Amino acid sequence: MFKFLENLVDPYADYKETDTPPTTLWSFMWEYSQPFKAVFLFTAVMSLVVASVEVGLIYYMGRVVDVLGGEPAQVWEEYGTEFIVMAVLILTLRPLLQVMDVALLNNTILPNFGTLIRWRAHKHVLRQSVGWFEDDFAGRIANRIMQTPPAAGEVVFQVFDAISFSLAYLIGAAILLATSDARLLMPLIAWFALYSLLISWTVQRVGPASQAASDARSTVTGRVVDAYSNIHSVKMFAHHDRELEYAKDAIEYTRQTFQKEMRIFTIMDVMLVTLNGLLIVGVVGWAIMLWMQGSASVGVVAAATALTLRLNSMTGWIMWALTSFFRQLGVVAEGMETIAQPIMLKDVPNAKALKMDKGRIELKGLTHHYGRDSGGLDAVDLVIEPGQKIGLIGRSGAGKSTLVKLLLRFYDPDSGQILIDGQDVGQVTQDSLRMNIGMVQQESSLLHRSVRDNMLYGRTDASEADIIAAAKQAEAHTFIQDLTDPEGRRGYEAQVGERGVKLSGGQRQRVTLARVILKDAPILLLDEATSALDSEVEAAIQKTLYGMMEGKTVIAIAHRLSTIAQMDRILVLDAGKIVEDGDHDALLALGGLYSEFWARQSGGFLKTEDAE
Repeated sequence: MFKFLENLVDPYADYKETDTPPTTLWSFMWEYSQPFKAVFLFTAVMSLVVASVEVGLIYYMGRVVDVLGGEPAQVWEEYGTEFIVMAVLILTLRPLLQVMDVALLNNTILPNFGTLIRWRAHKHVLRQSVGWFEDDFAGRIANRIMQTPPAAGEVVFQVFDAISFSLAYLIGAAILLATSDARLLMPLIAWFALYSLLISWTVQRVGPASQAASDARSTVTGRVVDAYSNIHSVKMFAHHDRELEYAKDAIEYTRQTFQKEMRIFTIMDVMLVTLNGLLIVGVVGWAIMLWMQGSASVGVVAAATALTLRLNSMTGWIMWALTSFFRQLGVVAEGMETIAQPIMLKDVPNAKALKMDKGRIELKGLTHHYGRDSGGLDAVDLVIEPGQKIGLIGRSGAGKSTLVKLLLRFYDPDSGQILIDGQDVGQVTQDSLRMNIGMVQQESSLLHRSVRDNMLYGRTDASEADIIAAAKQAEAHTFIQDLTDPEGRRGYEAQVGERGVKLSGGQRQRVTLARVILKDAPILLLDEATSALDSEVEAAIQKTLYGMMEGKTVIAIAHRLSTIAQMDRILVLDAGKIVEDGDHDALLALGGLYSEFWARQSGGFLKTEDAE
């Protein structure tokens, strides 16, 4: 039974992806609820049936009280069969209906609904551009991906477990009292009006308060994860206390938002107890008065008493369910600030895969300023012939990294074009573009997985022999064989830690190089590819790099000018423009910026840091 219920909805089923998710709360929930429509309908029906059975049971208990007024033997003779039938129904049908209702919620809806939202939200967020991720905390994004699905699941749970049940129960209670004596409805109606006002007051405040508290929690998560992710910097600069204070500000704000939220619940509880007292006194007192006047039987009094006591116990649960409902809606609304953001950098309709021929790169009037008035690139024209090796240098902010990011289409240019073999990179699929470009960055970053998994990122279908060959070419095979992680995994199975933290800088760089070697893309981008290596290893890797460059179109960013002196051409960028273009000897003879940089070097380093 469990397997059947758990597999009624497949959370990973194919669906039509959209670049612009719904931005309003209810349309967002409705969009994700589509695969569950039939299940939701049946669950709502079961909730109504269960509530009707509960009200009917109270009605029947009142009837039993009236029936028991006669002689025991006579009562049994007249009603014995009825009692037995009802007992059998209570022991069999009632649990069966309850199980069906609960199982649909617990086994079909809750596990699958949250999973579906988390899967689709993660899939959507992964499609966002690099710039989108650079504008937010990774911790906050992850927190919203994690907390929104259970909150949405709780919303659905309360709809069927509490709200629909309580409405059906209340309607059933009104019918029961009306059939006994219509006058008993008066205190119930008066109570319900006041109860509705209390609900309205509460939910108007709980939603915004919970959204503020949820947002505050996300900020705390973002700040804490930021500190943990940069723990080396925290320790190196001895900023333990500074980070504590930075986190404390967010933690304290979270405490204050939570306090405001809890005040609402305290006021609600006090008012609820008062209203429930009025309900009990009003309905039961009126029923007793009617009995004293001979207008109601003892069974009516008993049923009215049982009903009001049941409502009394339910109202706290209903109020909690409603506040939880709106509270979780607030969490969903906060999560939507991330999950429902549209994809801004996307493939054009019917985009085709990039067809690599020779690897010719052409920039036409390329301009990008990151939404500012300056910085980036300014109307750059450039042609890089197939197989040509280009060195790229310039001061910090000159536009070197911007050029590389635009070539990878991490951003779209403000104006101009980038053509690869005559194809506009903005018109081809992003995946096909990046599959044809290999890049080794200055900041080598590895996934928190095994060495093998990190290398297979370069080419997923690579054989074991391919992996080892690439590692040997990158001078990495020897140290990889000696790796051991805390779980006892060795060699290529060893885990490298978050961002490769368990490896030295040089080891990370060599694994990164091996990954790019394995990828074997026709265009190669190098951003200070050997900066993390010692001189002995660098000498060996330089030979590897020149081997990697063979037959490829190469763009190499460098501050160590000796590493690019042998390039076919060297481009000097300044203030977003190419100001010098030629080989090493020609640029030295020109006596411009390149010559100045070369003269100012000490030990082969350009005295500037690239902070683009």
